[in-house]
Amino acid sequence: MAASPAPRAVPSASPILEMRGITKAFPGVKALDTVNLAVRAGEIHAVCGENGAGKSTLMKVLSGVYPAGSYDGSILFDGEERRFSGIPDSEALGIIIIHQELALVPLLSIAENIFLGNEAASRFGLIDWPLAMARTRELLARVGLDEAPETLVTHLGVGKQQLVEIAKALSKKVRLLILDEPTASLNESDSAALLTLLEAFRQQGITSILISHKLNEIARVADSVTILRDGTSVETLPREAMLGPDGRLNEDRIIKGMVGRDLAHRYPPRESVAVGEPLLEVRNWSVRHPLHPDRLAVEDVSLTVRRGEVVGMAGLLGAGRTEFAMSLFGGAYGQRVAGEARLNGQPADLGSVERAIRAGLAYATEDRKGYGLVLHEDIRTNVSLANLPGVAAKGVIDEDRERAVAERYRERLRIRSSGIDQATVNLSGGNQQKVVLSKWLFADPDVLILDEPTRGIDVGAKYEIYAIINDLAAQGKGVLIISSEMPELLGMCDRILVMNRGRIVGELPAAEASQEAIMRAIVTSGG
Repeated sequence: MAASPAPRAVPSASPILEMRGITKAFPGVKALDTVNLAVRAGEIHAVCGENGAGKSTLMKVLSGVYPAGSYDGSILFDGEERRFSGIPDSEALGIIIIHQELALVPLLSIAENIFLGNEAASRFGLIDWPLAMARTRELLARVGLDEAPETLVTHLGVGKQQLVEIAKALSKKVRLLILDEPTASLNESDSAALLTLLEAFRQQGITSILISHKLNEIARVADSVTILRDGTSVETLPREAMLGPDGRLNEDRIIKGMVGRDLAHRYPPRESVAVGEPLLEVRNWSVRHPLHPDRLAVEDVSLTVRRGEVVGMAGLLGAGRTEFAMSLFGGAYGQRVAGEARLNGQPADLGSVERAIRAGLAYATEDRKGYGLVLHEDIRTNVSLANLPGVAAKGVIDEDRERAVAERYRERLRIRSSGIDQATVNLSGGNQQKVVLSKWLFADPDVLILDEPTRGIDVGAKYEIYAIINDLAAQGKGVLIISSEMPELLGMCDRILVMNRGRIVGELPAAEASQEAIMRAIVTSGG
Protein backbone atom coordinates (compact mmCIF):
# COMPACT_ATOMS: atom_id res chain seq x y z
CA MET A 1 0.00 0.00 0.00
CA ALA A 2 1.46 3.37 -1.02
CA ALA A 3 2.32 5.78 1.76
CA SER A 4 0.23 8.93 2.05
CA PRO A 5 2.03 12.04 0.78
CA ALA A 6 3.45 14.34 3.43
CA PRO A 7 1.32 17.44 4.12
CA ARG A 8 2.36 20.45 2.06
CA ALA A 9 4.66 22.71 4.04
CA VAL A 10 3.38 26.27 4.45
CA PRO A 11 5.88 28.79 3.06
CA SER A 12 6.81 31.85 5.07
CA ALA A 13 4.83 35.02 4.39
CA SER A 14 8.05 36.99 4.09
CA PRO A 15 10.23 36.82 0.95
CA ILE A 16 13.70 35.36 1.08
CA LEU A 17 14.37 36.90 -2.35
CA GLU A 18 13.19 40.02 -4.15
CA MET A 19 14.33 41.10 -7.60
CA ARG A 20 13.15 44.59 -8.45
CA GLY A 21 13.12 46.26 -11.86
CA ILE A 22 15.77 43.96 -13.38
CA THR A 23 16.72 45.13 -16.87
CA LYS A 24 19.39 43.41 -18.94
CA ALA A 25 20.33 44.16 -22.54
CA PHE A 26 22.57 42.44 -25.08
CA PRO A 27 23.65 44.01 -28.39
CA GLY A 28 20.45 44.56 -30.32
CA VAL A 29 18.21 42.76 -27.79
CA LYS A 30 16.63 43.76 -24.46
CA ALA A 31 16.44 40.38 -22.73
CA LEU A 32 14.86 41.67 -19.49
CA ASP A 33 12.74 44.79 -19.07
CA THR A 34 11.99 45.85 -15.46
CA VAL A 35 11.29 42.31 -14.27
CA ASN A 36 10.05 41.82 -10.70
CA LEU A 37 10.21 38.54 -8.78
CA ALA A 38 9.46 37.80 -5.12
CA VAL A 39 10.06 34.33 -3.65
CA ARG A 40 8.87 33.37 -0.17
CA ALA A 41 11.12 31.45 2.19
CA GLY A 42 10.47 27.69 2.06
CA GLU A 43 8.38 27.62 -1.13
CA ILE A 44 8.77 26.04 -4.54
CA HIS A 45 8.36 28.97 -6.90
CA ALA A 46 7.87 28.14 -10.58
CA VAL A 47 8.98 30.48 -13.36
CA CYS A 48 7.50 29.83 -16.77
CA GLY A 49 7.34 31.54 -20.14
CA GLU A 50 8.08 30.94 -23.79
CA ASN A 51 11.61 30.25 -24.99
CA GLY A 52 13.31 33.63 -25.13
CA ALA A 53 11.05 35.13 -22.45
CA GLY A 54 14.09 35.80 -20.22
CA LYS A 55 13.83 33.03 -17.59
CA SER A 56 17.42 31.77 -17.79
CA THR A 57 18.79 35.31 -18.15
CA LEU A 58 16.99 36.34 -14.96
CA MET A 59 18.49 33.39 -13.07
CA LYS A 60 21.95 34.20 -14.39
CA VAL A 61 21.55 37.73 -13.04
CA LEU A 62 20.49 36.31 -9.67
CA SER A 63 23.38 33.84 -9.44
CA GLY A 64 26.09 36.30 -10.49
CA VAL A 65 26.79 34.77 -13.92
CA TYR A 66 25.92 38.28 -15.10
CA PRO A 67 27.62 40.40 -12.43
CA ALA A 68 26.36 43.56 -10.78
CA GLY A 69 26.93 46.50 -13.08
CA SER A 70 25.93 44.56 -16.20
CA TYR A 71 22.23 45.09 -15.49
CA ASP A 72 19.90 47.64 -13.90
CA GLY A 73 17.69 46.96 -10.88
CA SER A 74 18.27 45.53 -7.43
CA ILE A 75 18.44 42.14 -5.69
CA LEU A 76 17.44 41.70 -2.06
CA PHE A 77 18.24 38.47 -0.20
CA ASP A 78 17.26 38.08 3.45
CA GLY A 79 16.02 41.67 3.25
CA GLU A 80 19.44 43.12 2.35
CA GLU A 81 20.47 44.46 -1.05
CA ARG A 82 23.14 42.27 -2.63
CA ARG A 83 25.59 42.90 -5.45
CA PHE A 84 27.13 39.69 -6.77
CA SER A 85 30.33 40.03 -8.81
CA GLY A 86 30.34 36.33 -9.65
CA ILE A 87 28.98 32.90 -8.76
CA PRO A 88 31.16 32.54 -5.60
CA ASP A 89 29.40 35.59 -4.10
CA SER A 90 25.91 34.13 -4.51
CA GLU A 91 27.02 30.64 -3.43
CA ALA A 92 28.46 32.10 -0.22
CA LEU A 93 24.87 33.02 0.72
CA GLY A 94 23.53 29.58 -0.25
CA ILE A 95 22.11 30.54 -3.67
CA ILE A 96 22.95 27.61 -5.95
CA ILE A 97 21.97 27.30 -9.61
CA ILE A 98 21.83 24.06 -11.61
CA HIS A 99 21.82 24.90 -15.30
CA GLN A 100 20.00 22.92 -17.98
CA GLU A 101 23.40 21.85 -19.37
CA LEU A 102 24.93 20.03 -16.41
CA ALA A 103 28.33 21.31 -15.29
CA LEU A 104 29.95 18.00 -14.36
CA VAL A 105 33.35 16.65 -15.41
CA PRO A 106 32.59 13.24 -16.96
CA LEU A 107 35.96 11.61 -16.27
CA LEU A 108 36.03 12.57 -12.59
CA SER A 109 34.31 10.56 -9.88
CA ILE A 110 31.09 11.54 -8.15
CA ALA A 111 33.03 12.62 -5.05
CA GLU A 112 35.51 14.65 -7.09
CA ASN A 113 32.68 16.42 -8.88
CA ILE A 114 30.75 17.19 -5.70
CA PHE A 115 33.73 18.83 -4.01
CA LEU A 116 35.41 20.32 -7.08
CA GLY A 117 36.42 23.83 -6.06
CA ASN A 118 35.08 23.14 -2.57
CA GLU A 119 37.49 20.43 -1.52
CA ALA A 120 37.42 18.85 1.92
CA ALA A 121 40.88 19.72 3.19
CA SER A 122 42.88 18.38 6.11
CA ARG A 123 44.71 20.65 8.53
CA PHE A 124 47.81 20.19 6.39
CA GLY A 125 46.11 21.73 3.35
CA LEU A 126 45.77 18.41 1.50
CA ILE A 127 42.51 16.88 0.30
CA ASP A 128 41.08 14.68 3.04
CA TRP A 129 39.81 11.83 0.85
CA PRO A 130 38.31 9.70 3.64
CA LEU A 131 36.31 12.74 4.77
CA ALA A 132 35.29 13.56 1.18
CA MET A 133 34.10 10.00 0.60
CA ALA A 134 32.16 9.91 3.87
CA ARG A 135 30.46 13.24 3.09
CA THR A 136 29.68 12.07 -0.43
CA ARG A 137 27.94 8.96 0.90
CA GLU A 138 25.84 11.13 3.22
CA LEU A 139 24.89 13.48 0.37
CA LEU A 140 24.07 10.64 -2.03
CA ALA A 141 21.84 9.05 0.60
CA ARG A 142 20.09 12.38 1.05
CA VAL A 143 19.25 12.66 -2.66
CA GLY A 144 18.46 8.94 -2.97
CA LEU A 145 21.32 7.98 -5.30
CA ASP A 146 22.65 4.48 -4.69
CA GLU A 147 26.10 4.78 -6.27
CA ALA A 148 29.64 4.50 -4.94
CA PRO A 149 31.48 7.84 -4.50
CA GLU A 150 34.30 6.49 -6.71
CA THR A 151 31.97 5.96 -9.72
CA LEU A 152 32.93 8.05 -12.75
CA VAL A 153 30.20 10.48 -13.78
CA THR A 154 30.52 9.33 -17.41
CA HIS A 155 29.06 5.98 -16.32
CA LEU A 156 25.87 7.59 -14.99
CA GLY A 157 22.67 8.30 -16.89
CA VAL A 158 21.31 11.83 -17.15
CA GLY A 159 18.88 11.32 -14.26
CA LYS A 160 21.63 10.24 -11.90
CA GLN A 161 23.89 13.06 -13.07
CA GLN A 162 21.12 15.49 -12.14
CA LEU A 163 21.12 14.03 -8.63
CA VAL A 164 24.90 14.47 -8.41
CA GLU A 165 24.41 18.17 -9.25
CA ILE A 166 21.84 18.46 -6.46
CA ALA A 167 24.16 16.65 -4.02
CA LYS A 168 26.84 19.16 -5.01
CA ALA A 169 24.42 21.99 -4.19
CA LEU A 170 23.66 20.44 -0.79
CA SER A 171 27.38 20.26 -0.04
CA LYS A 172 27.43 24.07 -0.28
CA LYS A 173 24.68 24.46 2.34
CA VAL A 174 22.06 25.54 -0.16
CA ARG A 175 19.26 27.84 0.99
CA LEU A 176 17.84 28.79 -2.43
CA LEU A 177 18.10 26.11 -5.11
CA ILE A 178 17.53 27.21 -8.74
CA LEU A 179 16.79 24.46 -11.25
CA ASP A 180 16.66 25.43 -14.94
CA GLU A 181 14.56 22.88 -16.87
CA PRO A 182 15.79 20.01 -14.64
CA THR A 183 13.58 17.35 -16.23
CA ALA A 184 14.00 18.32 -19.91
CA SER A 185 16.17 15.26 -20.62
CA LEU A 186 14.69 12.87 -18.04
CA ASN A 187 12.20 10.07 -18.49
CA GLU A 188 8.93 10.05 -16.54
CA SER A 189 10.16 8.01 -13.58
CA ASP A 190 13.33 10.08 -13.14
CA SER A 191 11.29 13.29 -13.44
CA ALA A 192 8.83 12.10 -10.79
CA ALA A 193 11.70 11.16 -8.45
CA LEU A 194 13.27 14.60 -8.85
CA LEU A 195 10.00 16.37 -8.06
CA THR A 196 9.57 14.18 -4.96
CA LEU A 197 13.04 15.26 -3.87
CA LEU A 198 12.11 18.93 -4.27
CA GLU A 199 9.04 18.34 -2.10
CA ALA A 200 11.27 16.76 0.54
CA PHE A 201 13.58 19.79 0.44
CA ARG A 202 10.56 22.05 0.98
CA GLN A 203 9.77 20.08 4.14
CA GLN A 204 13.36 20.77 5.24
CA GLY A 205 12.95 24.53 4.68
CA ILE A 206 14.95 24.80 1.46
CA THR A 207 13.53 27.30 -1.03
CA SER A 208 13.48 26.32 -4.72
CA ILE A 209 12.97 28.15 -8.00
CA LEU A 210 11.82 25.75 -10.70
CA ILE A 211 12.01 26.79 -14.36
CA SER A 212 9.87 24.41 -16.38
CA HIS A 213 7.79 24.22 -19.53
CA LYS A 214 5.95 21.19 -18.17
CA LEU A 215 2.72 22.49 -16.70
CA ASN A 216 1.93 19.16 -15.03
CA GLU A 217 5.13 19.52 -12.98
CA ILE A 218 4.14 23.04 -11.95
CA ALA A 219 0.71 21.79 -10.92
CA ARG A 220 2.22 19.06 -8.78
CA VAL A 221 4.83 20.93 -6.75
CA ALA A 222 4.66 24.72 -7.14
CA ASP A 223 3.35 26.99 -4.38
CA SER A 224 3.27 29.93 -6.79
CA VAL A 225 4.23 30.73 -10.36
CA THR A 226 5.63 33.82 -12.05
CA ILE A 227 4.96 34.17 -15.77
CA LEU A 228 7.43 35.99 -18.04
CA ARG A 229 6.71 37.15 -21.57
CA ASP A 230 9.06 38.98 -23.93
CA GLY A 231 11.44 39.88 -21.11
CA THR A 232 8.79 41.28 -18.76
CA SER A 233 7.05 39.83 -15.70
CA VAL A 234 3.35 39.39 -16.53
CA GLU A 235 1.98 38.20 -13.18
CA THR A 236 2.61 36.01 -10.17
CA LEU A 237 -0.11 33.55 -9.19
CA PRO A 238 -0.36 31.88 -5.77
CA ARG A 239 -1.29 28.21 -5.77
CA GLU A 240 -4.97 28.87 -5.15
CA ALA A 241 -5.12 31.08 -8.27
CA MET A 242 -3.16 28.53 -10.35
CA LEU A 243 -5.80 25.87 -9.79
CA GLY A 244 -9.30 25.76 -11.18
CA PRO A 245 -12.49 24.87 -9.27
CA ASP A 246 -11.78 21.18 -9.85
CA GLY A 247 -8.37 21.46 -8.18
CA ARG A 248 -6.51 21.02 -11.48
CA LEU A 249 -4.07 23.49 -12.99
CA ASN A 250 -5.72 26.31 -14.92
CA GLU A 251 -3.54 25.70 -17.97
CA ASP A 252 -5.43 28.09 -20.23
CA ARG A 253 -4.71 31.05 -17.97
CA ILE A 254 -1.02 30.26 -17.69
CA ILE A 255 -0.67 29.63 -21.43
CA LYS A 256 -2.43 32.91 -22.23
CA GLY A 257 -0.01 34.70 -19.90
CA MET A 258 2.95 33.04 -21.61
CA VAL A 259 1.98 33.60 -25.24
CA GLY A 260 -0.22 36.69 -24.91
CA ARG A 261 -3.24 35.09 -26.53
CA ASP A 262 -5.70 32.26 -26.06
CA LEU A 263 -4.45 28.96 -27.43
CA ALA A 264 -7.70 27.16 -28.02
CA HIS A 265 -6.01 24.19 -29.69
CA ARG A 266 -2.63 22.67 -28.81
CA TYR A 267 -2.28 21.22 -32.31
CA PRO A 268 -2.97 23.21 -35.49
CA PRO A 269 -5.62 21.81 -37.82
CA ARG A 270 -4.31 19.67 -40.68
CA GLU A 271 -5.25 20.41 -44.26
CA SER A 272 -6.91 17.47 -45.95
CA VAL A 273 -4.02 15.90 -47.84
CA ALA A 274 -4.34 12.74 -49.90
CA VAL A 275 -1.67 10.33 -48.71
CA GLY A 276 0.31 9.26 -51.75
CA GLU A 277 2.85 6.70 -52.81
CA PRO A 278 5.62 5.40 -50.52
CA LEU A 279 8.57 7.78 -50.13
CA LEU A 280 10.61 5.79 -47.59
CA GLU A 281 10.52 2.01 -47.37
CA VAL A 282 12.69 0.13 -44.88
CA ARG A 283 12.70 -3.67 -44.85
CA ASN A 284 14.17 -6.06 -42.26
CA TRP A 285 16.60 -3.47 -40.90
CA SER A 286 18.97 -4.82 -38.22
CA VAL A 287 21.90 -3.01 -36.63
CA ARG A 288 24.56 -4.29 -34.25
CA HIS A 289 25.04 -2.47 -30.94
CA PRO A 290 28.36 -0.57 -31.16
CA LEU A 291 29.34 -1.27 -27.53
CA HIS A 292 27.99 -4.83 -27.39
CA PRO A 293 28.73 -6.50 -30.75
CA ASP A 294 26.90 -9.66 -29.69
CA ARG A 295 23.62 -7.71 -29.40
CA LEU A 296 21.33 -6.04 -31.91
CA ALA A 297 20.31 -2.46 -31.10
CA VAL A 298 17.77 -2.55 -33.95
CA GLU A 299 16.23 -5.84 -35.02
CA ASP A 300 14.26 -6.62 -38.16
CA VAL A 301 12.54 -3.23 -38.43
CA SER A 302 10.26 -2.64 -41.41
CA LEU A 303 8.25 0.52 -42.03
CA THR A 304 6.86 2.78 -44.75
CA VAL A 305 6.38 6.55 -44.81
CA ARG A 306 4.16 7.84 -47.62
CA ARG A 307 3.91 11.16 -49.40
CA GLY A 308 1.92 13.68 -47.34
CA GLU A 309 1.93 11.45 -44.25
CA VAL A 310 3.04 12.17 -40.68
CA VAL A 311 4.05 8.91 -38.95
CA GLY A 312 4.84 8.75 -35.25
CA MET A 313 7.21 6.42 -33.44
CA ALA A 314 6.41 5.75 -29.77
CA GLY A 315 8.34 3.77 -27.19
CA LEU A 316 9.90 3.90 -23.76
CA LEU A 317 13.39 5.23 -23.11
CA GLY A 318 15.89 2.78 -24.62
CA ALA A 319 13.38 1.27 -27.05
CA GLY A 320 15.79 1.80 -29.97
CA ARG A 321 14.02 4.63 -31.81
CA THR A 322 16.99 7.01 -31.94
CA GLU A 323 19.36 4.14 -32.70
CA PHE A 324 17.21 3.20 -35.68
CA ALA A 325 17.09 6.78 -36.97
CA MET A 326 20.84 7.31 -36.61
CA SER A 327 21.64 3.99 -38.27
CA LEU A 328 19.37 4.87 -41.18
CA PHE A 329 20.82 8.35 -41.57
CA GLY A 330 24.35 7.62 -42.70
CA GLY A 331 25.07 4.66 -40.45
CA ALA A 332 25.86 6.93 -37.53
CA TYR A 333 24.90 4.23 -35.01
CA GLY A 334 26.24 0.71 -35.13
CA GLN A 335 26.94 -1.61 -38.05
CA ARG A 336 24.05 -2.65 -40.27
CA VAL A 337 23.92 -6.40 -40.55
CA ALA A 338 20.75 -6.77 -42.62
CA GLY A 339 18.04 -4.86 -44.41
CA GLU A 340 17.44 -2.44 -47.25
CA ALA A 341 16.02 1.05 -47.67
CA ARG A 342 14.29 2.59 -50.67
CA LEU A 343 13.52 6.26 -51.32
CA ASN A 344 11.04 7.20 -54.05
CA GLY A 345 10.89 3.56 -55.09
CA GLN A 346 14.64 3.29 -55.72
CA PRO A 347 17.29 1.50 -53.63
CA ALA A 348 18.94 4.14 -51.44
CA ASP A 349 22.62 4.29 -50.56
CA LEU A 350 22.56 5.64 -46.99
CA GLY A 351 26.11 4.66 -46.07
CA SER A 352 27.15 8.18 -45.09
CA VAL A 353 25.39 11.36 -43.99
CA GLU A 354 26.31 13.05 -47.27
CA ARG A 355 24.83 10.18 -49.32
CA ALA A 356 21.70 10.07 -47.14
CA ILE A 357 21.10 13.78 -47.73
CA ARG A 358 21.69 13.34 -51.43
CA ALA A 359 19.16 10.47 -51.50
CA GLY A 360 16.51 12.77 -50.01
CA LEU A 361 16.62 11.93 -46.28
CA ALA A 362 17.08 14.35 -43.37
CA TYR A 363 17.41 13.68 -39.63
CA ALA A 364 16.92 16.37 -36.98
CA THR A 365 18.65 14.96 -33.91
CA GLU A 366 17.21 15.00 -30.39
CA ASP A 367 20.49 16.60 -29.21
CA ARG A 368 20.34 19.93 -31.01
CA LYS A 369 23.17 21.46 -28.98
CA GLY A 370 25.56 18.53 -29.34
CA TYR A 371 24.87 17.37 -32.89
CA GLY A 372 22.26 19.60 -34.53
CA LEU A 373 24.05 22.95 -34.51
CA VAL A 374 27.48 24.52 -34.60
CA LEU A 375 26.63 26.59 -31.56
CA HIS A 376 29.29 29.27 -31.83
CA GLU A 377 28.58 29.91 -35.49
CA ASP A 378 25.86 32.31 -36.56
CA ILE A 379 22.37 31.55 -37.83
CA ARG A 380 23.43 32.18 -41.43
CA THR A 381 26.16 29.53 -41.34
CA ASN A 382 23.99 26.93 -39.62
CA VAL A 383 21.08 27.31 -42.03
CA SER A 384 23.21 26.67 -45.13
CA LEU A 385 25.35 23.91 -43.64
CA ALA A 386 23.46 20.88 -45.01
CA ASN A 387 23.15 22.33 -48.52
CA LEU A 388 26.30 24.28 -49.33
CA PRO A 389 25.89 23.76 -53.09
CA GLY A 390 22.64 25.70 -52.74
CA VAL A 391 24.55 28.86 -51.75
CA ALA A 392 27.69 28.33 -53.83
CA ALA A 393 28.81 29.47 -57.25
CA LYS A 394 31.56 27.39 -58.89
CA GLY A 395 32.44 25.80 -55.57
CA VAL A 396 32.72 29.10 -53.66
CA ILE A 397 30.18 30.28 -51.08
CA ASP A 398 28.19 33.23 -52.39
CA GLU A 399 27.69 35.24 -49.19
CA ASP A 400 24.88 37.34 -50.64
CA ARG A 401 22.97 34.21 -51.61
CA GLU A 402 23.69 32.64 -48.22
CA ARG A 403 22.41 35.74 -46.40
CA ALA A 404 19.26 35.83 -48.51
CA VAL A 405 18.54 32.17 -47.73
CA ALA A 406 19.09 32.68 -44.00
CA GLU A 407 16.86 35.78 -43.96
CA ARG A 408 14.12 33.88 -45.79
CA TYR A 409 14.08 31.07 -43.24
CA ARG A 410 14.42 33.46 -40.32
CA GLU A 411 11.23 35.19 -41.46
CA ARG A 412 9.41 32.01 -42.50
CA LEU A 413 10.02 30.20 -39.20
CA ARG A 414 9.83 33.37 -37.09
CA ILE A 415 13.25 32.90 -35.50
CA ARG A 416 13.58 35.49 -32.75
CA SER A 417 17.07 36.97 -32.96
CA SER A 418 18.92 40.25 -33.42
CA GLY A 419 19.69 39.11 -36.97
CA ILE A 420 21.14 36.27 -39.01
CA ASP A 421 24.63 37.08 -37.69
CA GLN A 422 23.68 36.21 -34.10
CA ALA A 423 25.47 33.15 -32.71
CA THR A 424 23.06 30.26 -32.22
CA VAL A 425 24.46 29.61 -28.72
CA ASN A 426 22.74 32.84 -27.63
CA LEU A 427 19.30 31.81 -28.92
CA SER A 428 16.57 30.26 -26.79
CA GLY A 429 15.92 26.52 -27.13
CA GLY A 430 12.86 27.00 -29.31
CA ASN A 431 14.68 29.31 -31.68
CA GLN A 432 17.65 26.96 -31.83
CA GLN A 433 15.24 24.21 -32.86
CA LYS A 434 13.86 26.44 -35.60
CA VAL A 435 17.41 26.93 -36.92
CA VAL A 436 17.83 23.13 -37.01
CA LEU A 437 14.58 22.82 -38.97
CA SER A 438 15.64 25.65 -41.29
CA LYS A 439 18.83 23.78 -42.11
CA TRP A 440 16.94 20.67 -43.13
CA LEU A 441 14.18 22.54 -44.95
CA PHE A 442 16.80 24.26 -47.07
CA ALA A 443 18.28 20.85 -47.90
CA ASP A 444 14.83 20.08 -49.43
CA PRO A 445 14.55 16.39 -48.43
CA ASP A 446 11.69 14.10 -49.39
CA VAL A 447 11.55 12.53 -45.91
CA LEU A 448 12.35 14.18 -42.58
CA ILE A 449 12.97 12.22 -39.39
CA LEU A 450 12.33 14.52 -36.42
CA ASP A 451 13.72 13.11 -33.16
CA GLU A 452 12.06 14.74 -30.11
CA PRO A 453 11.39 17.92 -32.15
CA THR A 454 9.79 19.87 -29.27
CA ARG A 455 11.84 18.69 -26.26
CA GLY A 456 12.47 21.58 -23.87
CA ILE A 457 10.29 23.96 -25.87
CA ASP A 458 7.36 26.03 -24.60
CA VAL A 459 3.78 25.60 -25.75
CA GLY A 460 3.81 28.60 -28.07
CA ALA A 461 6.94 27.50 -29.92
CA LYS A 462 5.60 23.93 -30.04
CA TYR A 463 2.51 25.13 -31.87
CA GLU A 464 4.67 26.91 -34.44
CA ILE A 465 6.78 23.78 -35.01
CA TYR A 466 3.64 21.67 -35.36
CA ALA A 467 2.42 24.11 -38.02
CA ILE A 468 5.73 23.67 -39.88
CA ILE A 469 5.29 19.87 -39.78
CA ASN A 470 1.75 20.18 -41.16
CA ASP A 471 3.02 22.45 -43.93
CA LEU A 472 5.66 19.88 -44.88
CA ALA A 473 2.99 17.18 -45.16
CA ALA A 474 0.85 19.53 -47.27
CA GLN A 475 3.84 19.96 -49.63
CA GLY A 476 3.94 16.19 -50.11
CA LYS A 477 6.89 15.48 -47.85
CA GLY A 478 6.96 12.43 -45.58
CA VAL A 479 7.57 13.05 -41.86
CA LEU A 480 8.57 10.53 -39.19
CA ILE A 481 8.27 11.92 -35.65
CA ILE A 482 10.04 10.23 -32.74
CA SER A 483 8.59 11.56 -29.49
CA SER A 484 8.37 10.59 -25.83
CA GLU A 485 5.26 12.77 -25.45
CA MET A 486 2.31 10.55 -26.31
CA PRO A 487 -0.19 13.46 -26.55
CA GLU A 488 2.09 14.99 -29.19
CA LEU A 489 2.03 11.82 -31.28
CA LEU A 490 -1.72 11.44 -30.84
CA GLY A 491 -2.33 15.05 -31.82
CA MET A 492 -0.06 15.16 -34.88
CA CYS A 493 0.22 11.76 -36.55
CA ASP A 494 -1.72 9.77 -39.14
CA ARG A 495 -0.26 6.49 -37.86
CA ILE A 496 1.79 5.56 -34.81
CA LEU A 497 4.41 2.80 -34.79
CA VAL A 498 5.29 1.36 -31.38
CA MET A 499 8.87 0.28 -30.77
CA ASN A 500 10.25 -1.83 -27.94
CA ARG A 501 13.65 -3.46 -27.45
CA GLY A 502 14.76 -2.56 -30.96
CA ARG A 503 11.68 -3.99 -32.73
CA ILE A 504 8.41 -2.60 -34.09
CA VAL A 505 5.77 -4.23 -31.87
CA GLY A 506 2.63 -2.42 -32.98
CA GLU A 507 1.07 -0.09 -35.53
CA LEU A 508 -1.99 2.04 -34.78
CA PRO A 509 -3.96 4.24 -37.18
CA ALA A 510 -4.90 7.62 -35.71
CA ALA A 511 -8.53 6.58 -35.19
CA GLU A 512 -7.49 3.65 -32.97
CA ALA A 513 -4.54 5.21 -31.19
CA SER A 514 -4.59 6.12 -27.49
CA GLN A 515 -2.06 6.23 -24.68
CA GLU A 516 -3.58 3.02 -23.30
CA ALA A 517 -3.31 1.24 -26.67
CA ILE A 518 0.33 2.30 -27.05
CA MET A 519 1.25 1.07 -23.57
CA ARG A 520 -0.66 -2.16 -24.16
CA ALA A 521 1.47 -2.82 -27.26
CA ILE A 522 4.64 -2.25 -25.23
CA VAL A 523 3.60 -4.37 -22.25
CA THR A 524 2.31 -7.31 -24.27
CA SER A 525 5.59 -7.39 -26.21
CA GLY A 526 7.57 -7.94 -23.02
CA GLY A 527 8.31 -4.30 -22.17
